[in-house]
Amino acid sequence: MIKIPFFSYIKYFQNHRVDFLKAIENTISSGNLILGNQVHNFESSFSNFLGGDGYSVATNSGTDALILALRCLDIGYGDEVITVANTCVPTISAIRSVGAIPVFCDIEAESALIDIGKVPSLLTDKTKAVIPVHLYGNVVNVKKLKKIINNPDIFIVEDCAQSFGSRIDNEMAGTHGDVSAFSFYPTKNLGAFGDGGLCYTKNEVLFEKIKRMRNYGFNEQRISEIEGINSRMDEIQAAILNVKLKEIHNSLKRRSEIADYYLSNITDQSIILKKSRNIDHSYHLFVIKLKNRDKVIDHFIKNDIQTSIHYKIPIHMMPAYKFLGYGPNSLPNTEKISDQVLSIPLYPELEDKEIDRIIKVLNNF
Repeated sequence: MIKIPFFSYIKYFQNHRVDFLKAIENTISSGNLILGNQVHNFESSFSNFLGGDGYSVATNSGTDALILALRCLDIGYGDEVITVANTCVPTISAIRSVGAIPVFCDIEAESALIDIGKVPSLLTDKTKAVIPVHLYGNVVNVKKLKKIINNPDIFIVEDCAQSFGSRIDNEMAGTHGDVSAFSFYPTKNLGAFGDGGLCYTKNEVLFEKIKRMRNYGFNEQRISEIEGINSRMDEIQAAILNVKLKEIHNSLKRRSEIADYYLSNITDQSIILKKSRNIDHSYHLFVIKLKNRDKVIDHFIKNDIQTSIHYKIPIHMMPAYKFLGYGPNSLPNTEKISDQVLSIPLYPELEDKEIDRIIKVLNNF
């Protein structure tokens, strides 16, 4: 029996090998390997993909994109940032990197997204931002979140690491916050063959600030006008992303087709996570909820199918963040769902026979 990996980029590379190698060779031959045409073209194309009325700044990683988003808003030591604990560690490490304090909000049991109705009770005079994490391809209703907060001095930084290509009310995820952060880690819907990230904003002042901050705070004369860091996207990764972005609609369409097939053929519909209203889900991950998860994982292993868990341990329960003072049962929905969620394979290169096999194994259990 052939093993089905949870994720693989090999087939995609093989299908587009000529285009990738040509792009890489042209980049190396160009004589410009840092902040050249590939990065500039990618930033422009990405902004156009999101609607064409904003600005993009490519960074070294999705984590750096979050850090720069917070720094450009002057969020720092002692400031509080409200977010969730069922996210990847970078969301929290970015907050801590600028010296701010994460304040955890519990999630909705049905969607696993931040429970925006609980946000007002967490607001203090130290609150400077909220980071809604768009999880698995599902999207937080940022417009509604803004109305609930009802304070223009509290910024919204959208964590879009898992929501590239998602829409809500026919508008792209990442276009409603003050700044949005994207990741191009290889497993993402738009993934590089290495690390990469991007900040997006509709605010031209913030755009100019982030653009300088990602390159030591340099102005055109290479004089640091503000404090910055080195977080430049590599030209070769930008070249790879430019190739991928040209046919991203096909990849997103295939993800949707696979997800729809799962939704139609998984017999126990009670294990499906609910998606937000009025959303076009990009299905970065296909996640189900199981009360007997460990047994199901063992069943998949016996049938040579890889699965994953996003996320097994909520961040407030991790040793590194115990100092924040959250004990067991402090975030009941977050803690409950961490014991139940399981991600099954979903990426465009999955073959129909592999998808049928995954469904059969799940339904037979």
